[in-house]
Amino acid sequence: MEDFIARLPKAELHLHIEGTLEPELALRLAEKNQIDFPYQTVEQMQAAFDFTDLQSFLDLYYASISVVRTEEDFHDLTLAYLKKAASQNVRHTEIFFDPQSHTDRDIPFETVLNGITSALKQGQTELGISSQLILSFLRHLSAESAMEILQQALPFREQIIGVGLDSSELGHPPSKFANVFAEARRHGFRVVCHAGEEGPPEYITEALDLLHAERIDHGVRCMEDAALIARLAKEQIPLTVCPLSNVRLCVFKTMSEHPLKRMLDAGLLVTVNSDDPPYFGGYVNENFAAIQQSLDLTQADLIKLAQNSFAAAFLSDEEKQKLMAELPEFVN
Repeated sequence: MEDFIARLPKAELHLHIEGTLEPELALRLAEKNQIDFPYQTVEQMQAAFDFTDLQSFLDLYYASISVVRTEEDFHDLTLAYLKKAASQNVRHTEIFFDPQSHTDRDIPFETVLNGITSALKQGQTELGISSQLILSFLRHLSAESAMEILQQALPFREQIIGVGLDSSELGHPPSKFANVFAEARRHGFRVVCHAGEEGPPEYITEALDLLHAERIDHGVRCMEDAALIARLAKEQIPLTVCPLSNVRLCVFKTMSEHPLKRMLDAGLLVTVNSDDPPYFGGYVNENFAAIQQSLDLTQADLIKLAQNSFAAAFLSDEEKQKLMAELPEFVN
């Protein structure tokens, strides 16, 4: 099965580029940029990857990205992820970035964007991996801050496919950002939203009804609401699920408790993604392998997950069909 997963063409739709910072690169950038970093070795940093909830992870996440400062840093960070993704037969990726976590450190928006997009272009040319970029607002900050960063993004509209919402979920419902997302939609941005990870099923409903989200990131707590399950299945709203993340952040105690198989069986458009791979124990293939082993997924289940990943991508129908055409060829 691991070989099958390794060769399976797939898309990754839930990936935070700041969350792909491997300890080795973090230490190198800390030294280069003369940052007072709390970790001196890879082992010390990895030892901190013992999270009790989402917030304990975010505390380390924001401390770690303090070492990423220059356009070259953002380029190197992004290209490292793309090389890893391409090696796992990810054919298309849609990447979140959190500009507020950088502009709040007095790093210009353009510095962040130029570094990331130059790597995305290189990934397309050299690795054959297509990509889209999604700006995520930090929900623990104010709606006013989100609106400010949206205004900063407007001159670069053609380089950013959509907007999303991430960071601390509890206490920060999607409704807090309704006006921001309305403005984003007015400018033609696609809309996604983290909801139903630690937050309740009602946050998923808010994301759909108030933000008009086209895709729900995580969404696993939809399984607590039968009416919501029926709606998601009927409307085929994609859910970008991150199994290893869910277990490492204690949304579920063990992988065997994860509802992904039940979600598939309920007709939900589920995809498998890595979220912040160095922190949670693996990239997309490791997520596929963990969920396959724990829930005894069949090859047909895995192929369906790959099909779903292409179907849920912000690509033209022609581009989706081209990617999906690799699957029957692969299976045969």
